[in-house]
Amino acid sequence: MFNNRHWVFQQDWAPAHRAKSTQDWLAAREIDFIRHEDWPSSSPDLNPLDYKICQHLEEMACLKPHPNMELFKTSLIKAATDIDMDLVRAAIDDWPRRLKACIQNQFE
Repeated sequence: MFNNRHWVFQQDWAPAHRAKSTQDWLAAREIDFIRHEDWPSSSPDLNPLDYKICQHLEEMACLKPHPNMELFKTSLIKAATDIDMDLVRAAIDDWPRRLKACIQNQFE
């Protein structure tokens, strides 16, 4: 998926992700991840899912109105199934630039 490039696992603020057992499990398997105490704020600027993927899914799923929640869910699942991996890679590749911008803005 990432062309054999190094990657770091970033989780969101879900309680299960902050759990000591989850953090210990990742560490025991030598998975490169951002430890809970080092997580950035929950800024959408730092989450590829928030700044790129969800926007794309919303655009694709909402091309037409849905008369009920079930049809909306079906449309959203289809949009997720059809997502282009180049879009995912581009969102991830943009993360370092976004992180640098957040760091600069915090200290300026």
